[in-house]
Amino acid sequence: MNQSLQELFEGRVEQFVSKRKRQSGNYEKAEQKLESFAKRSADIVKVKARGNILKRSVDGDFQTTIYQVHYQYLIKQKGTLYQEEEVEVRMCKFFKNDLIMDKEINPYTKQPELEFAAEDEQEERISYQYNRLKAVQYAERWWNTYNPAFIKFENNCTNFISQCLYAGGAPTRGFPNRGTGWWLRNKNYSYSWAVAHSMRLYLANSKSGLRAKEVSSPNQLLLGDVICYDFEGDGRYNHNTMVTAKDAYGMPLVNANTYNSRMRYWAYEDSSAYTPNIKYKFFTIVDG
Repeated sequence: MNQSLQELFEGRVEQFVSKRKRQSGNYEKAEQKLESFAKRSADIVKVKARGNILKRSVDGDFQTTIYQVHYQYLIKQKGTLYQEEEVEVRMCKFFKNDLIMDKEINPYTKQPELEFAAEDEQEERISYQYNRLKAVQYAERWWNTYNPAFIKFENNCTNFISQCLYAGGAPTRGFPNRGTGWWLRNKNYSYSWAVAHSMRLYLANSKSGLRAKEVSSPNQLLLGDVICYDFEGDGRYNHNTMVTAKDAYGMPLVNANTYNSRMRYWAYEDSSAYTPNIKYKFFTIVDG
């Protein structure tokens, strides 16, 4: 990592701990995160971060670098300590050694307009018992990497949640109809397995196999349950997470892929994709 980028990287970490730099308003992400913690009566005790360059290009005096930062936040809330983690991908531009641009690359791009089909009410019910512990253990193991046993997507959030549910014993069904059921076979998959909006529709409508019940509040969720996000509030959901812990007030902390996160507060108010129009769906998994 070159000296200019290293200085930028170190300065970003200081934003979370230096009152002077917080007030400067130069780092929106720090402001958003600190405001989010303040709403929950939580404090950042310590921040650790490490980074690496993913791609670099040079054109004369101009240099463009895409780099990744892995943050670890030690959080204190009502006397309880826990660690939140997230991985952020950013792009910066330098003219000679002067920084002229630095921004996060928003990973929550729109997914294909694929829909989950209406269910066949006469399909035979598949019996299962959802193992929440195994689902959470899987989410903890693979939140920041990819399991080579599964297909990988550039926008991997829903594929990751499907893998967690599958690890918890949820049965697949519907093959080979991609618009029906929830399944993965080698490199072939249902829309509900890999597309955020289709998973949201599946969880709301499935009558057999993997099933879920929508609840009205996040504090009703259990470990291993799923939250769906419509960042723009336009009716098309573009992100999913799994509940892996609760904070000191009993609110969900979640793990996710794409913007890889661990034990992140469920509301995503500190995300670059957040808008005031955001909508959520809360699904608790039902035993078969």
